[in-house]
Amino acid sequence: MEILGSQILTELLHAISQSLLIPVIIFLLIFVIFALISLGGFISEYRSREKLKLEEIEKFIRTLKNTNSIDEMKTTINDFKVNEEIKSSLFKVVDNYDLDEKTREALARKIIEEEEIRMEKSVEKTDTIVRIGPTLGLMGTLIPMGPGLAALGAGNIESLAQAIIVAFDTTVAGLAAATIAYVVSKIKKRWYEEDLSNLDLLITSILEILNKKNF
Repeated sequence: MEILGSQILTELLHAISQSLLIPVIIFLLIFVIFALISLGGFISEYRSREKLKLEEIEKFIRTLKNTNSIDEMKTTINDFKVNEEIKSSLFKVVDNYDLDEKTREALARKIIEEEEIRMEKSVEKTDTIVRIGPTLGLMGTLIPMGPGLAALGAGNIESLAQAIIVAFDTTVAGLAAATIAYVVSKIKKRWYEEDLSNLDLLITSILEILNKKNF
């Protein structure tokens, strides 16, 4: 015995499910395009990235200790081979040399926090693709299979074949976008962890020098 209203609910659920196919495909296309753009940006960043060695950091800190003025410190920082974001953060600390010790330390912590937030935002979108891409791919697989199986029952092999093609294509697109995004996010996070560690060391050294020299 058919439950009252079950057919209406089933048809409504089917209509909702089928109406999601086009948005799913659109989002998958957007994800694939963005993943490829992110890969290009990643390659560009890799080529221009300045990798700091511990010896270079030690040499930089010792050079800073031998400076006798704020201008000399700025010149030393400007000559330091490091990415512009870290260099800008170091300049912010030195530019506020006239603040008292506790205020400088609070400002330094805030600078490091802002840099950490900037780095997190840089990988937010690729992290989103990693999480949602496979889900959309699965949805794109399951949605057309319902009508495809119904077509098989009616003996319409052509409709079934078309449904299977859509199902496979969406799965591949979702997994491809997620894989590219995962690789980009994973390596970038490792870079940024190293950058934050270096930034923390450099800022701490600058604060100690400013506290001792009292420019």
